[in-house]
Amino acid sequence: MTARAKIITTAVLTVVAVYFLLPVYWLIVAATKTTEDLFGSNGLWFSSPRLWTNMVELFTFQDGIYLRWTLNSILYAGVGALCATFICAMAGYGLAKYRFAGREKVFNLVLGGVLLPATALTLPLYLLMSEFSMANTYWAVLLPAMVSPFGVYLCRIYAAAAVPDELLEAARIDGASEFRVFLTVALRIMTPALVTIFLFQFVGIWNNYFLPLIMLSDSNLYPITLGLTSWQGFASRQPILYQLTVGGAFVSVIPLMIMMVVLQRFWRTGLTQGSVKE
Repeated sequence: MTARAKIITTAVLTVVAVYFLLPVYWLIVAATKTTEDLFGSNGLWFSSPRLWTNMVELFTFQDGIYLRWTLNSILYAGVGALCATFICAMAGYGLAKYRFAGREKVFNLVLGGVLLPATALTLPLYLLMSEFSMANTYWAVLLPAMVSPFGVYLCRIYAAAAVPDELLEAARIDGASEFRVFLTVALRIMTPALVTIFLFQFVGIWNNYFLPLIMLSDSNLYPITLGLTSWQGFASRQPILYQLTVGGAFVSVIPLMIMMVVLQRFWRTGLTQGSVKE
């Protein structure tokens, strides 16, 4: 690469980095301000920082409803992502390693599910949950979160490329059952792909707004996204909610940032696995 090309590349990457990081910086600055300073001071610089006081108000407002929303989000995203990852692993491994009638048709059906927008399925899901009296319950958000067609697709590709048939056959000869072979051999080899699916699913559920909006009417069941939106809707009548909404948004991105930093090594490995033919 020539010196001129390096300068242009660096300049472009710098602009892109500023574009993505500027909203995060604004959020950090805004989370330290009072409601008055939020609208009356420079948006890109601090003004009498009081982050701790804002956080105390955030977690004690309305008897600590924000903490409940945070725990709900952890429940929806954590349990939903874990179950989705395990189900995707089983489905992808089965499609990759077992031959049965209609296997390719099933896989094509899964690929069709990848193309369907989630919003198009939300209303039918609500009608289904209402039929089983599960609307406005934790299950109404958890059960749809356990399904990931993209995860099944990625697991099949990864299992076909990374799990050797000879290793599975050796485990069977040693007397291991099919389920034990899957748990003790295949799952360990598929770890990078599973971490990638867990991360994608966790972030998707954590940021999901439309599904909880349709499914839930009890504010005690809200995740953070829906709770903050409800606060923002009343902010014109109760101005302190502007600051609480900004502070809540700041806190809500912290778990995602930690997960991205901790899991990025596995994430990058999973994305590139199988991309090169040996």
